[in-house]
Amino acid sequence: MKTIHFLPVLLIGLHMLACGGKNNDPAPPPYIPPTFEDKHWQFETTPVWADEFDYDGLPDPARWTYDLGGHGWGNNELQYYTDKLSNAQVGNGLLSITARKEALEGRAYTSARLVSKGRGDFLYGRFEIKAKLPGGKGTWPAIWMLPTDWAYGGWPKSGEIDIMEHVGYDPNRVHMSVHTEAYNHSINTQKTAHKIVDKAIGEFHVYRVDWTPYAIRGYIDGNLLFTFINENKGAAAWPFDKKFHFLLNVAVGGNWGGQQGIDDSVFPATMEVDYVRAYKMIDK
Repeated sequence: MKTIHFLPVLLIGLHMLACGGKNNDPAPPPYIPPTFEDKHWQFETTPVWADEFDYDGLPDPARWTYDLGGHGWGNNELQYYTDKLSNAQVGNGLLSITARKEALEGRAYTSARLVSKGRGDFLYGRFEIKAKLPGGKGTWPAIWMLPTDWAYGGWPKSGEIDIMEHVGYDPNRVHMSVHTEAYNHSINTQKTAHKIVDKAIGEFHVYRVDWTPYAIRGYIDGNLLFTFINENKGAAAWPFDKKFHFLLNVAVGGNWGGQQGIDDSVFPATMEVDYVRAYKMIDK
């Protein structure tokens, strides 16, 4: 009798287990990053954001703020970045960022690093800067872009775009680069290009990046130097689908700029900037 009573219960239990262990929903498809083709995007001819530096005094606070401090900035740099007029000043139609040999907060040099974060943030576009670089061993001027929100994590996961980098011990060579998790100098996979530029020091040149969903292309005086194509492999290779902002600075020494020492006789050393302009990409 016990067997007769237990058999229906056992069969019901087995049926419930069988039904509970079976998932009739289809498995979700694997994630495939979107594929971008080169649509040969164009750019508007009027800047959507610009600073022409047609005023006097400190850089426009509606466009710029400052990174401050002297902790080495991840590169063992030797300067202390300030917001002082002596390090960042606008006059005669130019922005002057000046590195000086002066002691401050335990550092032997001062300089400035201007940042447009929160005042000029961009997703795709044409970015154009006309600048004259300082010379001298130990100087390390840069015009570059960083992510505004760091959506993919800390450096280099969220990316970096170097529109112009220069080290004073290599006077006429100008560098353009990008950094990502998959491609960066710390693992010797950095994507970069350089060019010998006649009178890179002492004359103005136009440094430009055209950034689209397909590629980042870098130009000097309108001549293509650098191309980094979206390989459609996700954020590790291409984190450049989020907003970025400008940085302008003159560093002193550091892992790269100080490789051949520092010539203190070159200070004060000034990068002059005629304009910074951002043009909107025209959607297709």
